[in-house]
Amino acid sequence: SAVVDRLLAGAAPLTVWRKHRGRSQAELARQSGINRIQIINIEAGRKTGSTATLKKLATSLQVDMDDLFGSQEL
Repeated sequence: SAVVDRLLAGAAPLTVWRKHRGRSQAELARQSGINRIQIINIEAGRKTGSTATLKKLATSLQVDMDDLFGSQEL
């Protein structure tokens, strides 16, 4: 599927899942309670996000926390 292809191509998992769910960064921020700037930094690879942050994002996107980690973090 397109999600797997984008992940294998090296796209940021948070970005891939957010776009797959049809959400903007602002929408995800509102739904998850995570600051939009923090989401931007995680997507850009500048920050990794705490366990609590990733749990909120994963819950909002209806994915497992493991889905938000790229292959380089496994």
